[in-house]
Amino acid sequence: MTRTTTIVAIVLAGLVGIGAQAQLPDPGMAVDTGRTAVVITDPQNDFLSPDGVTWGLVGASVTANKTVENIESLIQAAKSVGMPVLISPHYYYPTDHGWQFGGAVETMMHSINMFDRTGALTMKGFEGSGADWLERYKPLIEDGKTVVVSPHKVYGPETNDLVLQLRKRGVDKVILAGMSANLCTESHLRELLEQGFEVAVVTDATAAAQTPEIDGYAAALTNFRFLANANWSTAQATSNIKAASNSVASAE
Repeated sequence: MTRTTTIVAIVLAGLVGIGAQAQLPDPGMAVDTGRTAVVITDPQNDFLSPDGVTWGLVGASVTANKTVENIESLIQAAKSVGMPVLISPHYYYPTDHGWQFGGAVETMMHSINMFDRTGALTMKGFEGSGADWLERYKPLIEDGKTVVVSPHKVYGPETNDLVLQLRKRGVDKVILAGMSANLCTESHLRELLEQGFEVAVVTDATAAAQTPEIDGYAAALTNFRFLANANWSTAQATSNIKAASNSVASAE
């Protein structure tokens, strides 16, 4: 073997080694019922109802993932074991339309009156509006136990009290789902990680806009894999929730 061939072989071997090391690990997340909460972003008509203003963009993804049904199953599983459920909604009040600039989707949301409410201090016109919960979720959300935090205004929870509500409950692990995958859900994931939480994303209990030019759901899945402690299906998430509860019951 010549010296040049030897050098090439060494370089190639090194590259193969780097490639092997570059495979992303799967840290996982252990569910502890006393330290874990389910967080749902934007379970609202404008995203999840065929009558919502964004259905033309997200409807195919929502339908394919069975997002509506999976969010419901996730909330039901959490409630069946007494796990906290927190909703981080998106609302715009008339004064929010006085903003002088915004990003692409943010500008679109204002222009189509997405998540609009008549005011911060009134529920007038809320029932059945785009900002309202999907009807099938109301018995779960309006049960007097679900925590509805203050609204986030762009995408992430930096502008609401989600982190405070979690901390006050001794929660440091979050099972995250909701709408939409590459915007509010991903933004919540990023901020919760920065705040020191472990986060598992339920990838079929979310969805995103899909157009011929842009696939928001595919983009989100890529980033979820890079960022989250775990990526679960709804079946995996509900199984993990129930298994954790059974483990606590056995220990007692």
